[in-house]
Amino acid sequence: MNKYDLVIFDLDGVLINSKKNMRAAWDVVRQKYAIEKTFKEYSKFVGYTFFDILRKLAIKKNFAQIQKEYNKSSIKYINKINLYKDVNKVLKFFIKKKIKLAIVTSKNKDRTLKLVKKFKLPIKNIVCPSKSTRGKPHPDQINIALKRANVKKHRTIYVGDMKVDYLLAKKSKVKFIFANYGYGKIENFYKFNKINSFKDLKNFI
Repeated sequence: MNKYDLVIFDLDGVLINSKKNMRAAWDVVRQKYAIEKTFKEYSKFVGYTFFDILRKLAIKKNFAQIQKEYNKSSIKYINKINLYKDVNKVLKFFIKKKIKLAIVTSKNKDRTLKLVKKFKLPIKNIVCPSKSTRGKPHPDQINIALKRANVKKHRTIYVGDMKVDYLLAKKSKVKFIFANYGYGKIENFYKFNKINSFKDLKNFI
């Protein structure tokens, strides 16, 4: 018997390596809107919604225009994104084991669906930020994914790579697994569950 019925994934830093893509898109908006904040500063807040990142960087105007330009550039440089090793192989293993899959990400719906299609990810339960849904670390997106899958919280794990992902799992009352190969730094509270490669996830199911 499986330990869990549902595995929910963050996208960036867990399923895909998109850091080069994010850097390229951020460089475009920095130049166009004379933003002084470097990509290193931006990357500290990856995992939050784009507007929340801008707020945390103390950028106070042109939110909609910056987001539009960033999304446009992100799609332009989509070939800078790579799927982590063994992702589809492991996802198919989970499906064979009758484990349900979902994605909860701060990336917008349009770009997320393009990436799911590009990398042929066998996941249909996808929850992105919306006007009626609060972003991470609020539990709204996890709750939507749980309702769609019809799975209880204690039978669910969330796999993320940033502190905000841990906070999301905690607020949602689901188990958390830290992707140590992603973008975040290891924290003391991650020590109980972590994976160093995507295939390591099979050890927790």
